[in-house]
This record gives sequence, C-alpha cells and structure tokens, in this order.
Amino acid sequence: MMVGTIGYVLIDNFSLMDAIYQTGITFTTVGFGEIAPISDMGRIFTITLIIAGFAIFSIAIGTLVAEINKGELVRILKERSMLYKIARLKNHFVICYHNEYTIEVSKQLLKSHIPFVVIDPSVDMAEIAKEHRYPYFIQGEPHTELAMLKAHLSSAKGLITLSHSIADNIALIASVRLFEKEHEIPVAYNVITSAENMSDLEKLKKLGANTVVTPTKLTAQRVTAMAAHPDMENLLEEFMYRSDTPLDMEEIQVPKYSWMVLQKLKETHLRNIANVSVVGIRKKDGKFVPMPQGDELVTSESKLLLIGTQKGIGITKGLIKQRVKPQELKYV
Repeated sequence: MMVGTIGYVLIDNFSLMDAIYQTGITFTTVGFGEIAPISDMGRIFTITLIIAGFAIFSIAIGTLVAEINKGELVRILKERSMLYKIARLKNHFVICYHNEYTIEVSKQLLKSHIPFVVIDPSVDMAEIAKEHRYPYFIQGEPHTELAMLKAHLSSAKGLITLSHSIADNIALIASVRLFEKEHEIPVAYNVITSAENMSDLEKLKKLGANTVVTPTKLTAQRVTAMAAHPDMENLLEEFMYRSDTPLDMEEIQVPKYSWMVLQKLKETHLRNIANVSVVGIRKKDGKFVPMPQGDELVTSESKLLLIGTQKGIGITKGLIKQRVKPQELKYV
C-alpha cells in the first residue's frame, strides 16, 4: 500500500487520497478502473502492483491453510488466551519442570488458593496440565527469558524449581537472579529448590537459592520427630500444612520506616490488637531470637515470626507497614 501510493503520486501526480484509493483497488485486485488518466509508465506500475498483490494474497492463504492443517494456529490462539490470563496474576509462584514433586506441590497450592504457573518443555504440556489441574501453564524451556516473560515473572512472588537434575536447578537460579537485575525488580524473588544431597544443598544456597529442600533430610527429621514424640505425630499437618487450619505461621519483615522500629515488643501490643504472638525475631544480621521477651527491641529490617489466625496476621502486616503509631494503641 505504501509503495503503491508513493508510486502513483510520483509517476502520475495523483493526490494523496486518489493514490491511496487507486492502490487499494489495484493491490487487492478488485479493479474498479482508473480514477484518473494513467500514463504508460503508470500502467506498467499498475500491472506490477496487481501481480504483487495476487502473489502476496496467495502466499498468505497458503500459509494460513498450512498452519490450520498442522494445528499451529489453534495452538497459538490457545497460548494467546493463556498468556492473557497469566498477565492478570500477581504474587504468584512460577514452578519449573513437571514431575512428581510438582504434582504434589500444585495440589497444596491449589488448596491454599495460591496462584502458580507451571513451565515445562514437554510438547504435550496442555494434556499434562489438564490431567493434573494446572490452571496456568507455559510450554517452553524454563530458564529462557521468553518463558519467564510469558509466566509474568516480573509480578511473581517467587520461583520453585524441583528438577531431579542439579544442573537444571543451577541454571534456573542463575537465570532468575539475572532477570531480577535486568528488569530492576525491587524485591528479590523467593527461590525454592531441591537437592539430592548436602553438598548440592550448599552449592545451591551459595548460588542464590533462598530455601533448599533435601528429601532425604526431611524424611530423616520427620521419622526422628515421630520416634521421639509419637503423640505429636500429626501436629505439623494440623497446624502448618492444612489449608483449613485456624492457625497460621508467617515471618514478616519490619521496614525501615515502620513506627515499630526501636519499640519494645510489649509496647506493640500485637497480641491485644491482632491476637497474634511473636515466637521469634530474626535480626538483620541473621541472628535468631526464639521466644523473645517483652523488653526485646524491634529493630529495622528484622523479621518477626508470628503465629495466629490468618486474619490476625493480615492485620499485623498492615500495622507493621504504618509510618505512624496506630490509633488502636490508644485503647489498649
């Protein structure tokens, strides 16, 4: 259209609107005729434009038919629909690679109403997602930037990679930390991965993983706990792993601007206001204070380990983020 318009303007001095119209009816091979006298050179140009238009439309139709026959067009439309849904997610987790760990993790996340996207290179990922009830999925190599963009990683809370291959986990950790820097993500992602042995665990932590789960160690700890305290066998399932439990536990960071900074723990009155208990404080330097006393100071960028109802923990998050002392303290 652009070439045809310029050609008619230069060759036969058409006005811009006449040139656009003549190009349209010629290029699409409609052929309403000449809207103004055309020179011999202009007619040769018109013939060329008609042949080019016919060739382009023929190629386009051939490509469309070929893609429909291969099912590629349907796949593209389905992926496009999925990407629109994923683009609406916030504070979700990106789970990399489909395996038995992913299946179990996805079940727990669904029960807890935590959104997630599964990325896996399997060509039958759509069937896998349907079978295991993955609400959002991407077919592709998880460590590539394209897959991370499709999974809307920029708005995600963290990434989980539970591959049996340590090489895959290392590649994912390196890729997500690089993604953080390149896209200037303000809050570092919570990266969770797994390791088969203790030596791999240390490597993954040094490379940037926040949490490294070792199945062997977890099994040993669980069996030991059951042997030592058989009457408390189901305590974790009751209060930590079930989504319908009345109690919850969460670690919340105290920002620099919080009114709570340099206040004594007893002066925050969190138990009275939000009905939560502080069972531990992790200082900025990593030192952990279990069961802190009321005179313990709340320092900047420390983390409070809270136990209480989900509603109470939600209220506490709001209180901690306030810059000025909340009005509720006047009535305590």
